[in-house]
Amino acid sequence: MSNPNIKLAKFAGFCYGVKRAVETAIKLKKENPDKNICILGELIHNTDVINELENLGIKTIYEIPPKGDGICIIRSHGATPEVFEQVKNAGFEVVDLTCPDVKKVQQRAIELAKNDYFVVIVGKPNHPEVMAIKANAELYSNKVVVATTIEELAPYEAEIKSHRKVGVVVQTTQMVSTLNLVVNYLNNIAKEVLIYNTICQSTSMRQKEAKELAKESDLMIVVGSRKSANTTHLAEILKDYTKTIHIENDSELKKEMLQNADSIGITAGASTPESIINNVIEKIKGGI
Repeated sequence: MSNPNIKLAKFAGFCYGVKRAVETAIKLKKENPDKNICILGELIHNTDVINELENLGIKTIYEIPPKGDGICIIRSHGATPEVFEQVKNAGFEVVDLTCPDVKKVQQRAIELAKNDYFVVIVGKPNHPEVMAIKANAELYSNKVVVATTIEELAPYEAEIKSHRKVGVVVQTTQMVSTLNLVVNYLNNIAKEVLIYNTICQSTSMRQKEAKELAKESDLMIVVGSRKSANTTHLAEILKDYTKTIHIENDSELKKEMLQNADSIGITAGASTPESIINNVIEKIKGGI
């Protein structure tokens, strides 16, 4: 194990939506050095990036103040229509950095709700992205549920059966296997099911490539925040293929973790900066 073979996945680290959000936030501060610039909630699920933004003077706020000034950024996960309203009413100039892929899911959910579909959102109910999708759909319908398992859908079975049409959208960072389980169940009980697979391309490609890498590795290391949905899903998926560890950064790496690993595959979540991935690789190369 003196010199393991290390392979880094091509689709590791920042996705397009996250990169756009971080770069735009930094650019806004540079262009408006004297303006108060804040982000409602963590821009992305990564503490190092949040701290870096904080050092540049871009504050993260978790509640909308009664009176705000300057620019308030809506993060890549999106926000509910009500939140947009509150931010404007507080007196902020709003800059919407919702990821375009997330916007697409919101639009699909709205279309389904408007067209009298019973809307099923496949995702984690308390995830900010899902909360925003649900709130958008609920502007047009009261038949909107969030679920990732058949057990969570079971209480609505009678209602789904009596409602002729069911429409499905998915949290962008969900696993395809979760979507398939829900869809199979719905196909058995509903008269008509319309499915929009809104898992973003970046998530699909990242998961697919990481699986291939896992098949030829003794150990997979997934780098990224434990708060990040796409990172934790990645670690979950890979455990079926090879020994997998999930770390937030290189400080969590220990020599004993790499025992008996001649080939190590490394991948990272969509909100993991390149610098953190590089630190992990350097530490392994240096024998930790």
